[in-house]
Amino acid sequence: MKKLLISFFIFTLLFTSFVFAQQEEHSYKPKDGYVPDAATAIKIAEAVLIPIYGEKVISQEKPFNAKLEDGIWVVTGTLHCPQGDSCKGGVAIIEIAKDDGKILRVSHGK
Repeated sequence: MKKLLISFFIFTLLFTSFVFAQQEEHSYKPKDGYVPDAATAIKIAEAVLIPIYGEKVISQEKPFNAKLEDGIWVVTGTLHCPQGDSCKGGVAIIEIAKDDGKILRVSHGK
């Protein structure tokens, strides 16, 4: 009887462990992806770009523009040139996956 009770306890423990191991971890995924719109893409871009290039550089490139291309948000800064003049320089560019928010590319023109 004691062996049967121990066997039953071990079986129950193993079965419970197996069931919990098979369950997926709960996670919510929005139907429109984690980056559903341009405003969200720009906020993420600024949060990533400021630590890399600095607050001063990034604030001088506002406003940022976001364009969705094949499920990827391409966010670019604005190059401010004196009116009527062409100017040298570059702006930040970052690519963010709409679906999961993954940062795919970060660069800055010269």
